[in-house]
Amino acid sequence: MKLAIANPAEFAKAFASLTDRQYEVLQKVLAGEKDASIAAELHITKDTVRKHIENICKAFGLNDPEEPGSSHRAELISIIAKYRPDLFKEKHQNIKNSTSVLLSSYRATDSDMMLMTKLDAALKKNGYQVFSATGNLRMARNGLQQIYTALNSCDCLLLLLSPLSASSEMVTEEVRLAKTRYTSTDDRKPIIVPIYINCPFSLLNHDLRGYLQGIPHYEWRSPDDTNIIIQTVLKLLALGEESDQRQFTNYRSPIFNYQFPTQHAVTPNYPPQPVAEPELPRGQVELASAFYVERTGIDDRCYEAIVKPGALIRIKAARQMGKTSLMARILHRASQQGYRTVPLSFQLADSKIFTDLDLFLRWFCANVALQLDLPDRLTENWNSIFGSKVACKSYFERYLLTHDTSPLALGLDEVDVIFRYPELAADFFALLRAWHEEAKNREIWKKLRLVVVHSTEVYVPMDINQSPFNVGLPIELPEFNAQQVRELAFRHGLPWSVADVEQLMAMVGGHPYLVRLALYHIARKEIAIEQLLETAPTDAGLYSDHLRRHLWHLEQYPDLAAALKKVVDADVPVQLESLQGFKLHSMGLVYLQGNQVTPRCNLYRYYFRVRLS
Repeated sequence: MKLAIANPAEFAKAFASLTDRQYEVLQKVLAGEKDASIAAELHITKDTVRKHIENICKAFGLNDPEEPGSSHRAELISIIAKYRPDLFKEKHQNIKNSTSVLLSSYRATDSDMMLMTKLDAALKKNGYQVFSATGNLRMARNGLQQIYTALNSCDCLLLLLSPLSASSEMVTEEVRLAKTRYTSTDDRKPIIVPIYINCPFSLLNHDLRGYLQGIPHYEWRSPDDTNIIIQTVLKLLALGEESDQRQFTNYRSPIFNYQFPTQHAVTPNYPPQPVAEPELPRGQVELASAFYVERTGIDDRCYEAIVKPGALIRIKAARQMGKTSLMARILHRASQQGYRTVPLSFQLADSKIFTDLDLFLRWFCANVALQLDLPDRLTENWNSIFGSKVACKSYFERYLLTHDTSPLALGLDEVDVIFRYPELAADFFALLRAWHEEAKNREIWKKLRLVVVHSTEVYVPMDINQSPFNVGLPIELPEFNAQQVRELAFRHGLPWSVADVEQLMAMVGGHPYLVRLALYHIARKEIAIEQLLETAPTDAGLYSDHLRRHLWHLEQYPDLAAALKKVVDADVPVQLESLQGFKLHSMGLVYLQGNQVTPRCNLYRYYFRVRLS
């Protein structure tokens, strides 16, 4: 057979006619990969792979009508080897060893998809391995596992943040996993490169703002920014290949932005209006929000306790129940009394911080000083000869508490993170308990007020006389009752009857986040209550993102998945191992009634009964 490609000019013309996807398939063909392997890597069918190969062959004149169905792979490789040996030999080697990039987008709009497509093509043409985590992949069978695997192996997480992704629980979880891996490995990977697509930083949910705190980001406002973004990303990756990735922060592009948001937003406490513009739930409810619902008797008790000398308030509840929002209000009330206030979330600490008690306590003291706008005096005030706990106590006593005459209200959020490190936890919590006891006898320690927030039971074995979890004011946040849900509906401008409230609560109970999410979309007329309830426990419903985040966690812990399956399959309460029950309860998936476990709401019962089957 005579080949149509007869000279370099014809080859160049044929090569230029390839689409980005065809170019990607061609690279894998040159690497000797089979159709099945190419299909799996590119998330397409084998038939689609064959069609791409046929079209590539046609582009190079390999369309002999006497051989229908022939892919002419040998001839194709011969042509490439003749005219572009560099592509065949070096490009393949580059692809196998190059930086891998996880390109993440969520429920992409036209702008997201356009930018994602161009970034994908540009990265691949420059030899980078690209794994695209799209909304469709998140919904696919085993899609979450594929993303989890990619997060654990990629060198860079390229994060496209649109207003839709700003409140996504799945995106937040992906960033959390990426940051955990980055801070716990010596190679400091993956680096995270956020690109905000017409998305103000303020739209990010509370946790996402915390994880991205201090990370340089880039902004896309119009198609004019596309080429700048692409060139910026390529330069960043080139820097990363040539040197330590921390140098990424030294690079500046025309659309570079760098922010240091506070961990807990403090906004003026304006009186909320009876009806307000619907507000999408994004973690902590801001102080000025019309949609914060006080729990009768609980908020007032906390406000009374925080002004007492040596106060210790313990707030316990599952995720998304309002713990951080209440802590922010307690600290705000303390600030109104002239107290200095410091909110500190352990969720934002690097993993390596928790591996050494001295390092952890230094980090703890330095962060408190930083938020008080005090200079770091650890060098002159830290003497480890008596032990780290004594050094930490001395630092508070001789510097942080004495620097100002006003009391210090310290809010410790997400202390569950410390439970994973039993030895460190036992020492740190014993220290907190000792400070609380000191307030009974010494004036200096009466100035310290502690608010401790956590979602799980304490699994760390501790002497009962050293634990801070059996002293002070214990607060366990309940779900909203029907009256509170109806009041919240009114604030959204929905004149709901008791029957309307009962409909929603029959599906989601009084879970604050799930209730508010429903009311937000109903108030904006984006969905009717009937449609919401019909699709709620499915991957096509309003709660898909929330449910799949839970599913992702369960897939990592098969024993918990099996335990939850036992619970949702039963129509009566079941008994579980105590540790499994506590963990599912801390995740917010079940209720614990003594040793009896039931699903927290029908949303979880219906969804996981199907997905865990």
